[in-house]
Amino acid sequence: MNAATVKATDQEKSLLRTFWDVFSFAEIRIAMKLVFRHMFVKSVTFQYPREKRTIPDAHRGALGLLRYDDGVERCVGCDLCEAACPSRCIKVVSAEDPKKPLSRVATEFYIDITKCVFCGYCVEACPVNALAMTKMYEYSTPDKRTLIFDKKRLYEVGEKHIEDAKRYLYAHNQEKNDSDSRAYRYKFPHTVTAPRRDP
Repeated sequence: MNAATVKATDQEKSLLRTFWDVFSFAEIRIAMKLVFRHMFVKSVTFQYPREKRTIPDAHRGALGLLRYDDGVERCVGCDLCEAACPSRCIKVVSAEDPKKPLSRVATEFYIDITKCVFCGYCVEACPVNALAMTKMYEYSTPDKRTLIFDKKRLYEVGEKHIEDAKRYLYAHNQEKNDSDSRAYRYKFPHTVTAPRRDP
């Protein structure tokens, strides 16, 4: 056989193969083979929001303010969280507590969640563990202004997700899960009384 005959035979085979592929819908056949192969594979997609992912205790979600077990606010208004924040999304306004001289309290506390990078530096900086990250991540809203959490909203988040917040503190060694840590209070080393004023 000469080269021209071989070339003509190859062209006929190629033409016949192309005709058979078109006639038998080869692309659809290949695609359906792939579909049937994946029909019996376990799904890896979460059907959110019906299915929720299991979140680890060290997860950095929305911030919340915490209280002691007796309901007293932990925050002493020291502003260390504001100083530690790299994105400058925390604003703390503190004042002296009129009932306790030389003690300060946070009168206002704001966190702009839209600016927060969830680094956890504010939680590490807090000397009394008043701030903690929670597992709350569903707070989308059509109004961006509602994502500026004030003191009231932060306490609501902290009270609603108190167990997650405590687990976060335990996971990051900020607090220990024992009776000594639960009894801990931020106190002055000695009792401070108001000075007497002579008339």
